[in-house]
Amino acid sequence: MGFVEAVKSAFSRIFDFKGRSSRSEYWWFYLFTVIVAFVLGILMGAGGDSIVGMLGMLLYGLFILAILIPSLSLSFRRMHDKDMSAWLLLVGLVPIIGLILIYWFVTRGTVGPNKYGPDPLGGEAEVFA
Repeated sequence: MGFVEAVKSAFSRIFDFKGRSSRSEYWWFYLFTVIVAFVLGILMGAGGDSIVGMLGMLLYGLFILAILIPSLSLSFRRMHDKDMSAWLLLVGLVPIIGLILIYWFVTRGTVGPNKYGPDPLGGEAEVFA
């Protein structure tokens, strides 16, 4: 999944907390949020206390609100891809121990279908005789 496709998918599946999402979908959307936040941060910093700075701050706030639910639903689906409950996202609230979320998000999901749905990459589980 490419950059544009991942951003479109995240916003089109905004309230879809079921199913699975691939690593590429998660990380491309994460890159999108970092780039937009960086640009809006520059706009806020360059504008200072002027109208441009206030506009940047308003746009930044609206952007954060706009990505809140898609980011959360994408994180749920990413945990489901690992065949884990989304409740484990609460581990992120614990200092230092929450870093395990990064490991879970960068490792490959379950190959083949799991209890949350089919493999988003279309992989089939290996069968050993």
